[in-house]
Amino acid sequence: MSAPAIALADTTRLASQLRLGVTRLARKLRQETGSGLTPSLLSALATIGRNEPLTLGDLADAERIRRSSVTRIVAALVEADLVARGSDPSDRRTTWIRLTPRGHKLLERSRSRKDAYLATRLRSLDPAQVAVLERAIEIFEQMLAEEK
Repeated sequence: MSAPAIALADTTRLASQLRLGVTRLARKLRQETGSGLTPSLLSALATIGRNEPLTLGDLADAERIRRSSVTRIVAALVEADLVARGSDPSDRRTTWIRLTPRGHKLLERSRSRKDAYLATRLRSLDPAQVAVLERAIEIFEQMLAEEK
């Protein structure tokens, strides 16, 4: 027997509440970074850190932004000594980008601050609430995996 269908109005309401909650949490976590970077710069830095080295085109695709925007973002990250650019020895038209040691440190510090904020908040919950959040994470991951 399959699970009963949820009414369209209920899923729309739940989707709205979920979007709002995720947006508020993301905003709060951005505030906790203490990096001084804009959300766009921090997002690009994190993407580079996860996938380095990568090309400007790869970064534009991963961030879902125009290549001209990536050029400006990378220039700002290079200026801040968070990212280094280098030419591909076999194809000088290709530019590879990777984090500098300073970029790695900033990203790690940013993640640690966010994790510490969340850990503090989680410690204030009772075990049943933590269990619900653990299950919600599984469901989020399932929803996102189905998108691919």
